[in-house]
Amino acid sequence: MDLVPALEEPLKKVVGPATAKVMAEHLGLHTVGDLLHHYPRRYAERGELTRLAELPLDEHVTVVAQVASARILKFNGGRGQRLEVTITDGSGQVQLVFFGRGIHKPHKDLLPGTRAMFAGKVSVFNRKMQLAHPAYELLRGDGDEAGETVGSWAGAQLPIYPATAKLESWKIAKSVDMVLPSAQEAEDPLPPALRDGRGLIPLPEALLKIHRPHSKADIAAARDRLKWDEAFVLQVALARRRYADAQLPAVPRRPKAGGILDAFDAKLPFTLTEGQEKVSKEIFDDLATEHPMHRLLQGEVGSGKTMVALRAMLAVVDAGGQAAMLAPTEVLAQQHHRSIVEMMGELAEGGMLGGSDQATKVTLLTGSMGAAGRRQALLDLVTGEAGIVIGTHALIEDKVQFHDLGLVVVDEQHRFGVEQRDALRGKGKQPPHLLVMTATPIPRTVAMTVFGDLETSVLDQLPAGRSPIASHVVPAQDKPHFLARAWERVREEVENGHQAYVVCPRIGDDADEPGDSKKAKKKAEDEATAEKRPPLAVLDVAEQLAHGPLQGLKVEVLHGRMQPDDKDAVMRRFAAGETQVLVATTVIEVGVNVPNATAMVIMDADRFGVSQLHQLRGRVGRGSAPGLCLLVTDMPEASPARGRLGAVASTLDGFELSRIDLEQRREGDVLGQAQSGVRSSLRMLAVIEDEEVIAAAREEAVTVVADDPELERLPALRTALDALLDAEREQYLDKG
Repeated sequence: MDLVPALEEPLKKVVGPATAKVMAEHLGLHTVGDLLHHYPRRYAERGELTRLAELPLDEHVTVVAQVASARILKFNGGRGQRLEVTITDGSGQVQLVFFGRGIHKPHKDLLPGTRAMFAGKVSVFNRKMQLAHPAYELLRGDGDEAGETVGSWAGAQLPIYPATAKLESWKIAKSVDMVLPSAQEAEDPLPPALRDGRGLIPLPEALLKIHRPHSKADIAAARDRLKWDEAFVLQVALARRRYADAQLPAVPRRPKAGGILDAFDAKLPFTLTEGQEKVSKEIFDDLATEHPMHRLLQGEVGSGKTMVALRAMLAVVDAGGQAAMLAPTEVLAQQHHRSIVEMMGELAEGGMLGGSDQATKVTLLTGSMGAAGRRQALLDLVTGEAGIVIGTHALIEDKVQFHDLGLVVVDEQHRFGVEQRDALRGKGKQPPHLLVMTATPIPRTVAMTVFGDLETSVLDQLPAGRSPIASHVVPAQDKPHFLARAWERVREEVENGHQAYVVCPRIGDDADEPGDSKKAKKKAEDEATAEKRPPLAVLDVAEQLAHGPLQGLKVEVLHGRMQPDDKDAVMRRFAAGETQVLVATTVIEVGVNVPNATAMVIMDADRFGVSQLHQLRGRVGRGSAPGLCLLVTDMPEASPARGRLGAVASTLDGFELSRIDLEQRREGDVLGQAQSGVRSSLRMLAVIEDEEVIAAAREEAVTVVADDPELERLPALRTALDALLDAEREQYLDKG
C-alpha cells in the first residue's frame, strides 16, 4: 500500500502528466499540497464584470466581461481576414483580435451580450488596449445554469487563479477540484491555543473556503487564517535563529582611548551627522556585549553608511581584533577598498614607512587576484598584520584563516545566507559581531520578515554637501519635443563643465540575425507599428546620440559584457572628466561615484523597477551642483507604468518609494525572488498591509520559542518549519 501523505502526492498522478508538466514548469507546482496553496489571485462575482480600464500592460490577465460587438475585417486584398471583438465592463473597452482559420469558432460563440471569462496578454496596438487570440470560457446564463460550464464553481464568487498562457485560470480551477478532498488531511501548524485565542478557522476549512467560497465572509475568514500560517511559521524560524544566536558567546570589543578610531575622528574634515552619531552609538553598545551583534544598517545611497561601518571596524581593530567587509562583486570590493584607504590616509599604511603609529593594514582579497597577491593577503590575515580586510565571498573559503576576527560587515546585494554566516563564525575564535548594510530602504514590516533576525538601525539624513535632484517624466511618444529638449539639457550641463549618464535597459549586441539592412528595417517598422519594439539598447542609442543630438560631445559606452580592464578604463576616463556622456546599462547602479556628473537620462524608464530607478538616480547630484534625472517613456498617460514613473519623479524619499514599489510588485519579491522566478514562501501575506498580523505573529513566535525552543511539543509546526527552511536553503544555494 502507498504511504505517501496525501499532500505530498505528485500532481501527475492526480491531474495527469500533461497538465502536471505545465504546472511544474510554469507555476512551480509539483505536489497536491503545492496546488492547494496556489490560491486564487482574486474573485469575480458571478454577475460582475472586471474593470477593463485598469488592465496592466504586458501581463497575462483573466477578465470577466461582456461582448459589445464583433465584426470580421478583410485585409491583403480580401485574402486574409481577422475577427475584432469589443468587450466591455461598462467603464472601458478592450479589443480582442483573432486571425486566420481561428476566427470561426469565436465568431459563432462571441455574440453581442454574451458573458465570458477571457485570458490573454494585454498589449497596445494603435494606442488601444488589446488581447490577441485570447482563450475564453463562456458563462452561460446566470445562477445555476452557469454551473455546467464552470465545473463545480457553485458559489457567487468565481476564483481567478494566477495563470499562464499555457494554462488558463479555469483549467487550474478544474485541477483544484480534483485535489480539494485532500485538504482534509492538511496538518495544522498553529498551536491550538493560539488558533482558538485568535479565533482562526482550522487549516482544512481555510483551504476549502479560499478555493470555493460561497461568500465574501468565507474568503475573509480563509485569508485571515492563511496569513497567520505564513506570518507565524516565518516568525518562528526567525525567533529560533535569534534564540540560537543569543546563546552564543562573543568577545566584547571596546575601542581604546588614543587608538586608531580617535586618530581617524581627529582627521575627519567634517563632523558626523546626528544620525551617524546615533547609529554609531547603537553599534558600539552592541560591540561591547558578550553576545554577537546582529544589526542591519539601512540608509539611502550616500547617507554615509560606509563611514559608520568603517568607524565600527576601527573600534574593533582598537580592541585588538580584525574586521572583514564582504561585498557582492569584485568591482564593489575594489571600490570599497579604494575609498576606505582614501578615507584613512596614513592610518591605512600599517607596517609601511610613513604610516602612522596607530596605523593598520587594509588588505583586499578577491577571487581573481594573482597567486602572489593572494598569498600575501592570506598571510596578512593569519598574522593579524591586516586589521581590516575587504573582499568578496572568497573570504569565506576554507583556506582563509584570520588571526582574530571580531566583526563582519556585509554590504548586501544578496541576503547573506545563514550558511555563509556559519562559515564565517567558524573563522573567529568565537562568533564575530555582524553588521549588514543595505541601501534599499526597507519598510518596518519587511525588516521584520526578511531581516527579522537582526536589530535595525536607520540612517535617514543625507550628509551635508549632497545636492537635491530634480526628476521629470519625459513622455517621448505624446510630446516628442520634450525628448529633444532633454538632449538640449544634457548639452547645457556639459557646456557648464559637467557630465551626464544615459541609461538603457539592454546592451544590444545580442547576435542580431545577419541579413540585409532592408529586412532589418522592415522588421523594425513592423515592430514600431505594433508598438512592441524591443527595449532600447546601449550600443544603438550611443551611436544615434553621437551622430545626432549630442554630436561633437565625447560619448562612451559601458556595459556588463565588456572586459573588466575595458570597464575600468572607461570609468577612469569618465571619473577624470575626459568623457562627457556615458551611455550605460544598470552596471552603474551601485557604487559609481563621479561628483561632477549632474544629469541622467533613463531611456525606456518604464522597464525598470521603482527601487532600481531610485538607485540609478542616486548617481547624480553627488557634488555641489544640483542633479537632474529625466525618465523617458513611450507609455500612454493613463498606464500604470506612467503612474509609477510619476511617483519616482515626485519624491526623493526612498522609504516612500519602497512602499510604492512593494504595493506595485507585491510581496513575493520582498525576499528578492520575483527576479529569480522562484515562488516566495509568502503567498497570502501582504507585507505592507498586514503589519499587525506580522507584529502579533512575531510576539506569539517569541513566546512559543522561549517556552519550547526545539518545538518538541508541536510536531506539525516543526514539519511546516522544515519545509520553509528547505525552500530557503535552496534559495541561498542558488544564490551561491
